[in-house]
Amino acid sequence: MRLPRRQQTGAFLPPAIVKASSRAHSHHGPPIVRTRALRKEYPMGDTVVRALEGVSLEIAAGEMVAVMGPSGSGKSTFMNLIGCLDRPTGGEYELAGEAVSGLSGDALAAIRNRRVGFVFQQFNLLARTSALENVELPLLYTSMPRAQRRERARRRLEQVGLGGRLDHHPRQLSGGQQQRVAIARALVNDPVLILADEPTGALDSRTSLEVMALLQQLNRTGITVVLVTHEQDIADFAGRIIVFRDGRVVSDRPHAARDAAQRLAELPPE
Repeated sequence: MRLPRRQQTGAFLPPAIVKASSRAHSHHGPPIVRTRALRKEYPMGDTVVRALEGVSLEIAAGEMVAVMGPSGSGKSTFMNLIGCLDRPTGGEYELAGEAVSGLSGDALAAIRNRRVGFVFQQFNLLARTSALENVELPLLYTSMPRAQRRERARRRLEQVGLGGRLDHHPRQLSGGQQQRVAIARALVNDPVLILADEPTGALDSRTSLEVMALLQQLNRTGITVVLVTHEQDIADFAGRIIVFRDGRVVSDRPHAARDAAQRLAELPPE
């Protein structure tokens, strides 16, 4: 895919984001994610599958964390639990200081919609709906007036560099542009946490760098980002790497994050 030169250098990132990226992260207040002895078990016939066994960790506000591990390691189960998509079998989970592990399904859904933004590998956009309407979708579950919903969705699309694509449908957008619509949708409710599940899995190398550069810039404004990936070169853009195996954390270490925008600028022109 041939990209305009300004996108090759990462210059498509809006100035407002770039300016804010120079601010230091805030690590004050309660952690965004705090788990204690978190467990998840699934019955399977006569046996019980222990998908997560006693995971205790904290993720501070403003961190960018990569979660890795082989298939069946528990990383996706962990993602589902901290994203309030599922409830643990045992243990405790607090999201931004709020205990959520014992909540009902409806209460979990309300917190999920208000507190968490999701970015998926396959974008999960509505095909016959414009970029603006896709981004507006999470706000339909709120009491926000329609004009205000539209304005907020428009601002979020501008924030990810798609202010000129508001009325485009997914089929009229490149893979990278579709993922940026998905990121705008994840941001529209002002979440405390962005969960990105293999966000570059369906993208080519150059477009993957564009998406990672955008996630890094958003993180530098103070947004907490947790991404699940099986690709080490994607995890290298995070400041911390947590590795799961057999339902447990086997490694949790700080990491000198690579700069995706700089890496993008170093690529030869196509």
